[in-house]
Amino acid sequence: MTKTQEFYEAVYQIVQLIPKGRVTSYGAIASCLKSGTSRMVGYAMKVSGDHASNTIPAHRVVNRIGIISGDIGSEKNWRIEFLTKEGVVVKNGKILNFKKYFWDPSIEL
Repeated sequence: MTKTQEFYEAVYQIVQLIPKGRVTSYGAIASCLKSGTSRMVGYAMKVSGDHASNTIPAHRVVNRIGIISGDIGSEKNWRIEFLTKEGVVVKNGKILNFKKYFWDPSIEL
């Protein structure tokens, strides 16, 4: 396994621990791992596979101010749909009351 693959697997392990109805940021994951950058975590999420049937809840990872990342259109829409079903309040692609929903893996793990 390459170092990149090992990093991705470590990211996915953390993402799988995010509770339903909570979110974390790309940077919080990188900080918890003490390696990589938020951009690298974002890329790991992008290549994680078919999100709709995936065991990696990529929709729970957002940017540092609660804006839902992803391409405009279907990718962003499924993230919003999944978060809304979990009780997270989203308006115009941003999580309202972000601090309420934020899960910090450095503290929680």
